Amino acid sequence: MDVLGTPKSLDEDLYSRQLYVLGLPAMQRLREGKVLLSGLQGLGAEVAKNLVLMGVGSLTLHDPHPTCWSDLAAQSRTWQEAGLRHLKNVWPSSTKLSRSASTQATSLRTYCWTSRFPPNPTSQAAQSPSPSLGCRVGWAVVLDLLIVRCTQVVVLTASNLEEQLKVGTLCRKHGVCFLVADTRGLVGQLFCDFGKDFTVEDLTEEEPLTAAIQHISQGSPGILTLRKEADARYFCDGDLVTFSGIEGMTELNGCDPRPIHVQEDGTLEIGDTTSFSCYLRGGAVTEVKRPTTVSHDPLDTALLQPRVVAQSPQEGRRARCLHQAFRALHKFQHLSGRPPQPWDPADAEKVVDLARALEPLRGTEGELLDEALVRTVALSSAGVLSPMAAMLGAVAAQEVLKAISRKFMPLNQWLYFDALDCLPEDGEFLPNPKDCAPRGCRYDGQIAVFGAGFQEKLSHQRYLLVGAGAVGCELLKGFALVGLGAGANGGLTVADMDHVERSNLSRQFLFRPQDIGKPKAEVAAEAARRLNSDLRVTPLTHPLDPTREHIYGDDFFSCVHGVAAAVDSFQARHYVAARCTHYLKPLLEAGTQGTRGSASVFVPHVTEGYSGPASAAEDAPHPVCTMRYFPSTAAHTLQWARDEFERLFRLSAETINCSQQALTSLADRDRPQLLQVVVGLLRHRPRNWQDCVVWALGHWQLRFRYGIMQLLRHYPPDKVLKDGTLFWSHPKQCPQPLEFDASQDTHLLYVLAAANLYAQMHGLPGSRDQPALRNMLELLPLTDPQHLDSIFSSDLASTELGPEQVERLNEALQDWSEGSPLEPLRFEKDDDSNFHVDFVTAAASLRAQNYGIPPANRIQSKRIVGQIIPAIATTTAAVVGLVGLELFKVVGGQPPRPRPRPRSAFRHSYLHLAQNSFSRFVPPAPAIQKAWPNLA
Repeated sequence: MDVLGTPKSLDEDLYSRQLYVLGLPAMQRLREGKVLLSGLQGLGAEVAKNLVLMGVGSLTLHDPHPTCWSDLAAQSRTWQEAGLRHLKNVWPSSTKLSRSASTQATSLRTYCWTSRFPPNPTSQAAQSPSPSLGCRVGWAVVLDLLIVRCTQVVVLTASNLEEQLKVGTLCRKHGVCFLVADTRGLVGQLFCDFGKDFTVEDLTEEEPLTAAIQHISQGSPGILTLRKEADARYFCDGDLVTFSGIEGMTELNGCDPRPIHVQEDGTLEIGDTTSFSCYLRGGAVTEVKRPTTVSHDPLDTALLQPRVVAQSPQEGRRARCLHQAFRALHKFQHLSGRPPQPWDPADAEKVVDLARALEPLRGTEGELLDEALVRTVALSSAGVLSPMAAMLGAVAAQEVLKAISRKFMPLNQWLYFDALDCLPEDGEFLPNPKDCAPRGCRYDGQIAVFGAGFQEKLSHQRYLLVGAGAVGCELLKGFALVGLGAGANGGLTVADMDHVERSNLSRQFLFRPQDIGKPKAEVAAEAARRLNSDLRVTPLTHPLDPTREHIYGDDFFSCVHGVAAAVDSFQARHYVAARCTHYLKPLLEAGTQGTRGSASVFVPHVTEGYSGPASAAEDAPHPVCTMRYFPSTAAHTLQWARDEFERLFRLSAETINCSQQALTSLADRDRPQLLQVVVGLLRHRPRNWQDCVVWALGHWQLRFRYGIMQLLRHYPPDKVLKDGTLFWSHPKQCPQPLEFDASQDTHLLYVLAAANLYAQMHGLPGSRDQPALRNMLELLPLTDPQHLDSIFSSDLASTELGPEQVERLNEALQDWSEGSPLEPLRFEKDDDSNFHVDFVTAAASLRAQNYGIPPANRIQSKRIVGQIIPAIATTTAAVVGLVGLELFKVVGGQPPRPRPRPRSAFRHSYLHLAQNSFSRFVPPAPAIQKAWPNLA
């Protein structure tokens, strides 16, 4: 039996949050995936970073281009020292850039194999310091990588159309998934070709729907009735289901998937059950997810008949216009040998003319070309922006994940994303060619879009970043790249009280293994300074909460221009938002859950304030009586097991440690029972491992056999209430006592975990030897229930102890008091070697067996009990890119501009990468309240 329940090759600690998004099968496929990435400017570097963090098995990097200053505007780890030495002809050999990129990837995470893509030795790219774009790929090497190394996915960034068509044809021929990603200033493009028949194994990130069964009739069709708490609306006609844990009608357990029909009353028709045994109790019905086949067109076809991702017909028309703009930009570069110059009206008009002359797209007769849109794209297309690279790089990496893991629906087939709303709406403030000309500095890519004056304004900003977790680290990286607070009068303050944990390393790329245990704020600040040596960043390890307002008070906020919130609770968001409202500071906020993400901006007097929920719905507590005696869901059993851990291994130890005071004052309702359970069947303090096993086995008997028998004595299965209804009716499920069986894995795991925790609490050595434990348990006698009855008082009856129990307890506690103090154990979800999650999982599963409830597996249990929010690097990077775009607008609206940007310029954003849903909308206006409402 594998206690961890996950493959040995998968590091569950590292990928714990991502496992809840992808699941084990998809994670295993990702770990075996092989990707070729060509183009390592800002966009390519973002794709590579995300793939490495997610755990792709093999990543081959290629780029023969020399580094230039504009790359530094969006590169999280570019090689400034080399660029400073060679300002014009940088690196005639492609291997230097590839070597640096490979080093970067492997330093992020040692589980990813990377290799450098050498240039074709006969090509001009390998011999010339200024390789032409048309010959920069060694086709023989590409073919070798595709066939010999069995590459599954090829991604091209910063490539011309000729390259895209040639590589796309080659990938199509060999059955390799092909992606093209590109950004031009404030516009981005992504294309996916996964072949003619690509099978998607799982469309969603949700676990298969599982519901508890109340009854199944014998008949044709058999009618399945779900328990009251289950919701049949989540099942659909034609869904395939299977069954498990049924007593009586066991023919259904593990059967081939059966189609269902959902009836109006919520019952399910499940096919002919006439010949099956009579249903007795328990069991679960579980959805079987169906694979879906996707068909993509090759690039040459998709260019003229594009299928674009759009949420509305208006978005579709805009996307097709941007499609033509990109085609025109490729044509301009092919004819001129260069991209359009920044904000050059003549070059922009040439691009518009080329767009007019393009062959019309098929199926779009009557659609007019939006020439103003094409012109704006051309004027700003020379720039390279970190937020755009972050956004498009995240979506591209997510599509690579879909190609490898066959999880989630791929894009169909073109995605166009534009943030032209970042540009001033007033033509008076638009950049000019002179202001956007290269300065020979790391911000040239950004200056090409917004101008040098805007860059100067960015450098003088002073911002507070609250939180240095996954979102916070990405934000800090983005701030470093755009130069926020990098000037003489600027600065960043990073506030976070937490320390680096191992699970952080798969999403927070500023951290390294050697940083585990260090303060997040300090590590992140130092890493950000390495990204941009001009950055002025101050770490604070004090939380931003009401207890620290003497630190984050008037003096502090008077020196801050704005706040970025990257916190993980609604309570913290509300407090940060309240501080911003009080001090009239703009707030940038982002959050993620799995492949869903949001980015919001709140500007005083311009937009509404933050108004999120007060708390998450899952934080609502369950009624105590429901958890203790009448559970009906896996969540109930898990909360009960979590409380058991606290009572057995923390509260009881603390009570024993102050036993002298406890014995003179037993008025506290829980103290007698706490003292009883820690003593258990033992008459003396445990001396060795076997004593701990005896205690654990006795407690198994108490909780899952004797305790249930005791409950049924008070409330027999046939008990009838005064109104004539059965006591054990919906939603109560009549429990059944269990028989201990050491051959059953869950029984053994409970005793193994409980005995080890009991040993830890008493400072004794434990054991992981499961065969030896099984042999020991076969030799130990099971306790007579009457003996348990004489030791333990019923928590259903009076809490007062009888004289015999008090005497027994006093004798035992006297023995306990002679040893060293006990060690109270505090629940830690992220250490899979400490038996904490193992105990809770096993206890909850046994409790579920008592009540006929479908149990949660270990991964589900860890997420629910540990209150873990599913997370993945791609969603984090995407929302941070969206926040960065809003930052440009907030800063752009400051002096010397006479007034802030209008509300119509700002965007709240929501995305769902698994479902290819992208929504951006103008924030609501602030509420207007009259100071004297009774006055006219």
